[in-house]
Amino acid sequence: MITCAPEQVQHFPLRPPMPPHTASTRRRVLAIGVIGPGRVGSALLEQLRTAQARLARDSGLELKLCGVVASKRMWLDCDDAELNARHDGAQVWRPNDLDAFAEHVRGNDGRHALLIDCSANDEVAAHYPRWLAAGLHVVTPNKLAGSGPLPRWQAIRAACAGGARFRYEATVCAGLPVVQTLRDLLDTGDELLAVDGMFSGTLAWLCNRHDGRQPFSALVREAHALGYTEPDPRDDLSGLDVARKLVILAREAGWPLSLEDVDLQGLVPPALAALPRDDFMQRLDELDAPMAAKLAEAHAEGGVLRHVARLDRHGRASVRLQVLPASHAFAHTRLTDNIVQFTTRRYCDNPLSVQGPGAGPEVTAAGVFTDLLRIAESLEARA
Repeated sequence: MITCAPEQVQHFPLRPPMPPHTASTRRRVLAIGVIGPGRVGSALLEQLRTAQARLARDSGLELKLCGVVASKRMWLDCDDAELNARHDGAQVWRPNDLDAFAEHVRGNDGRHALLIDCSANDEVAAHYPRWLAAGLHVVTPNKLAGSGPLPRWQAIRAACAGGARFRYEATVCAGLPVVQTLRDLLDTGDELLAVDGMFSGTLAWLCNRHDGRQPFSALVREAHALGYTEPDPRDDLSGLDVARKLVILAREAGWPLSLEDVDLQGLVPPALAALPRDDFMQRLDELDAPMAAKLAEAHAEGGVLRHVARLDRHGRASVRLQVLPASHAFAHTRLTDNIVQFTTRRYCDNPLSVQGPGAGPEVTAAGVFTDLLRIAESLEARA
């Protein structure tokens, strides 16, 4: 348990506080802890900082940043209220202790508290059931909870029975409202018949750019530098990242799917799959010949290459690179666009589509921020 002298406790000044809005009759304080100040975490913290004054003035919502956890250390507001935009300038850092961090954010004053996990760490995801059972809300773009071991997912859902909320919109297609759209369809009594989509902004960008003028490996390196790929690009190229998203949607629809149930055909040959990441990056050019052959096949058929995931009404799931007709809706995406089509009893002749950018720190952080605001909107005002 972390203790701090009362006079030291103060929230991180995201921006100078605004005068209370006299018209507001419902003021809420939400204590926040952020885990993983990497690309997405840093973008989120900047978005929170920018929005703080407006939310306090217009919505009566005070966002109180209580701490940030990096891979090996953590910053707490009770030690040091000042931290620069990259969160590397604190005067006081403590050793990383996730449970102590969660206790600090929760506090002992009955306040609303929320943890945001922007890591891609399975150990962090393993803490979710305990945090939720303790009354802490959890928001995350970390796909390892929703697509990890089924018993842990079931424990997470069971832990929410006590009233804590768990939201994970940004685990599928960054900031696009894919999970919420599916949830709304099911909650209003619709029946899901199929989900088809391009779930990877990275692979969408690579397919859109792969026209034969550059080696495929050069495009992968460019996407990695732009932050479009996972830290290890094989999580994208193997289709594993897409498979995780498909598992998340399947579980949302009520099917107890696991990763091993997905018919996955990746782009990474076995010889490269087991290499250390740096070695893999040095041997990326070994992907060029097979990808050039696939592109030639698409051109010969007058079609395009697209990376497509599918979930049918029986819970069968597949992920693979396909040649699609040039007239197909998926053939007209741009840049990192994701597109998801829900075929349902109501939308059977013309599927309901959600489309837009599905990769990048800013849009992913915005999806996380949206989840935070959905939770905040449901909170009761407390003294």
